[in-house]
Amino acid sequence: VQLQASGGGLVQAGGSLRLSCAFSGRTFSNYVMGWFRQAPGKEREFVACISRSGITSYADSVKGRFTISRDNAKNTVYLQMSSLEPEDTAVYYCAADGEAVTYRSSYYQQPKNYHYWGQGTQVTVSS
Repeated sequence: VQLQASGGGLVQAGGSLRLSCAFSGRTFSNYVMGWFRQAPGKEREFVACISRSGITSYADSVKGRFTISRDNAKNTVYLQMSSLEPEDTAVYYCAADGEAVTYRSSYYQQPKNYHYWGQGTQVTVSS
């Protein structure tokens, strides 16, 4: 599996960005997709994930501002980010893992449970 994240950049507080992550190498629709972020000096943290059937989960810090979605025809997962805050500044990573027989969102909120990772895209929010 290869993941290629894009769409990061510099934006003012209150602005919006849409991140994309292109998936290749296996059947995209069989995988749970997640977005994580890592700010300098901090651990990688969960942002959002989406199951094969489209069940979504979000970190409390981004609920109501970020939306994760997937397009199985394009083998791509998106993260629409709105009302951005300086605290959202980080490198954003997409990740993929096969979905368990019984989907549990809490399981897919842990970075250690993903086998495949993209290279990251920088998001910088200026105040």
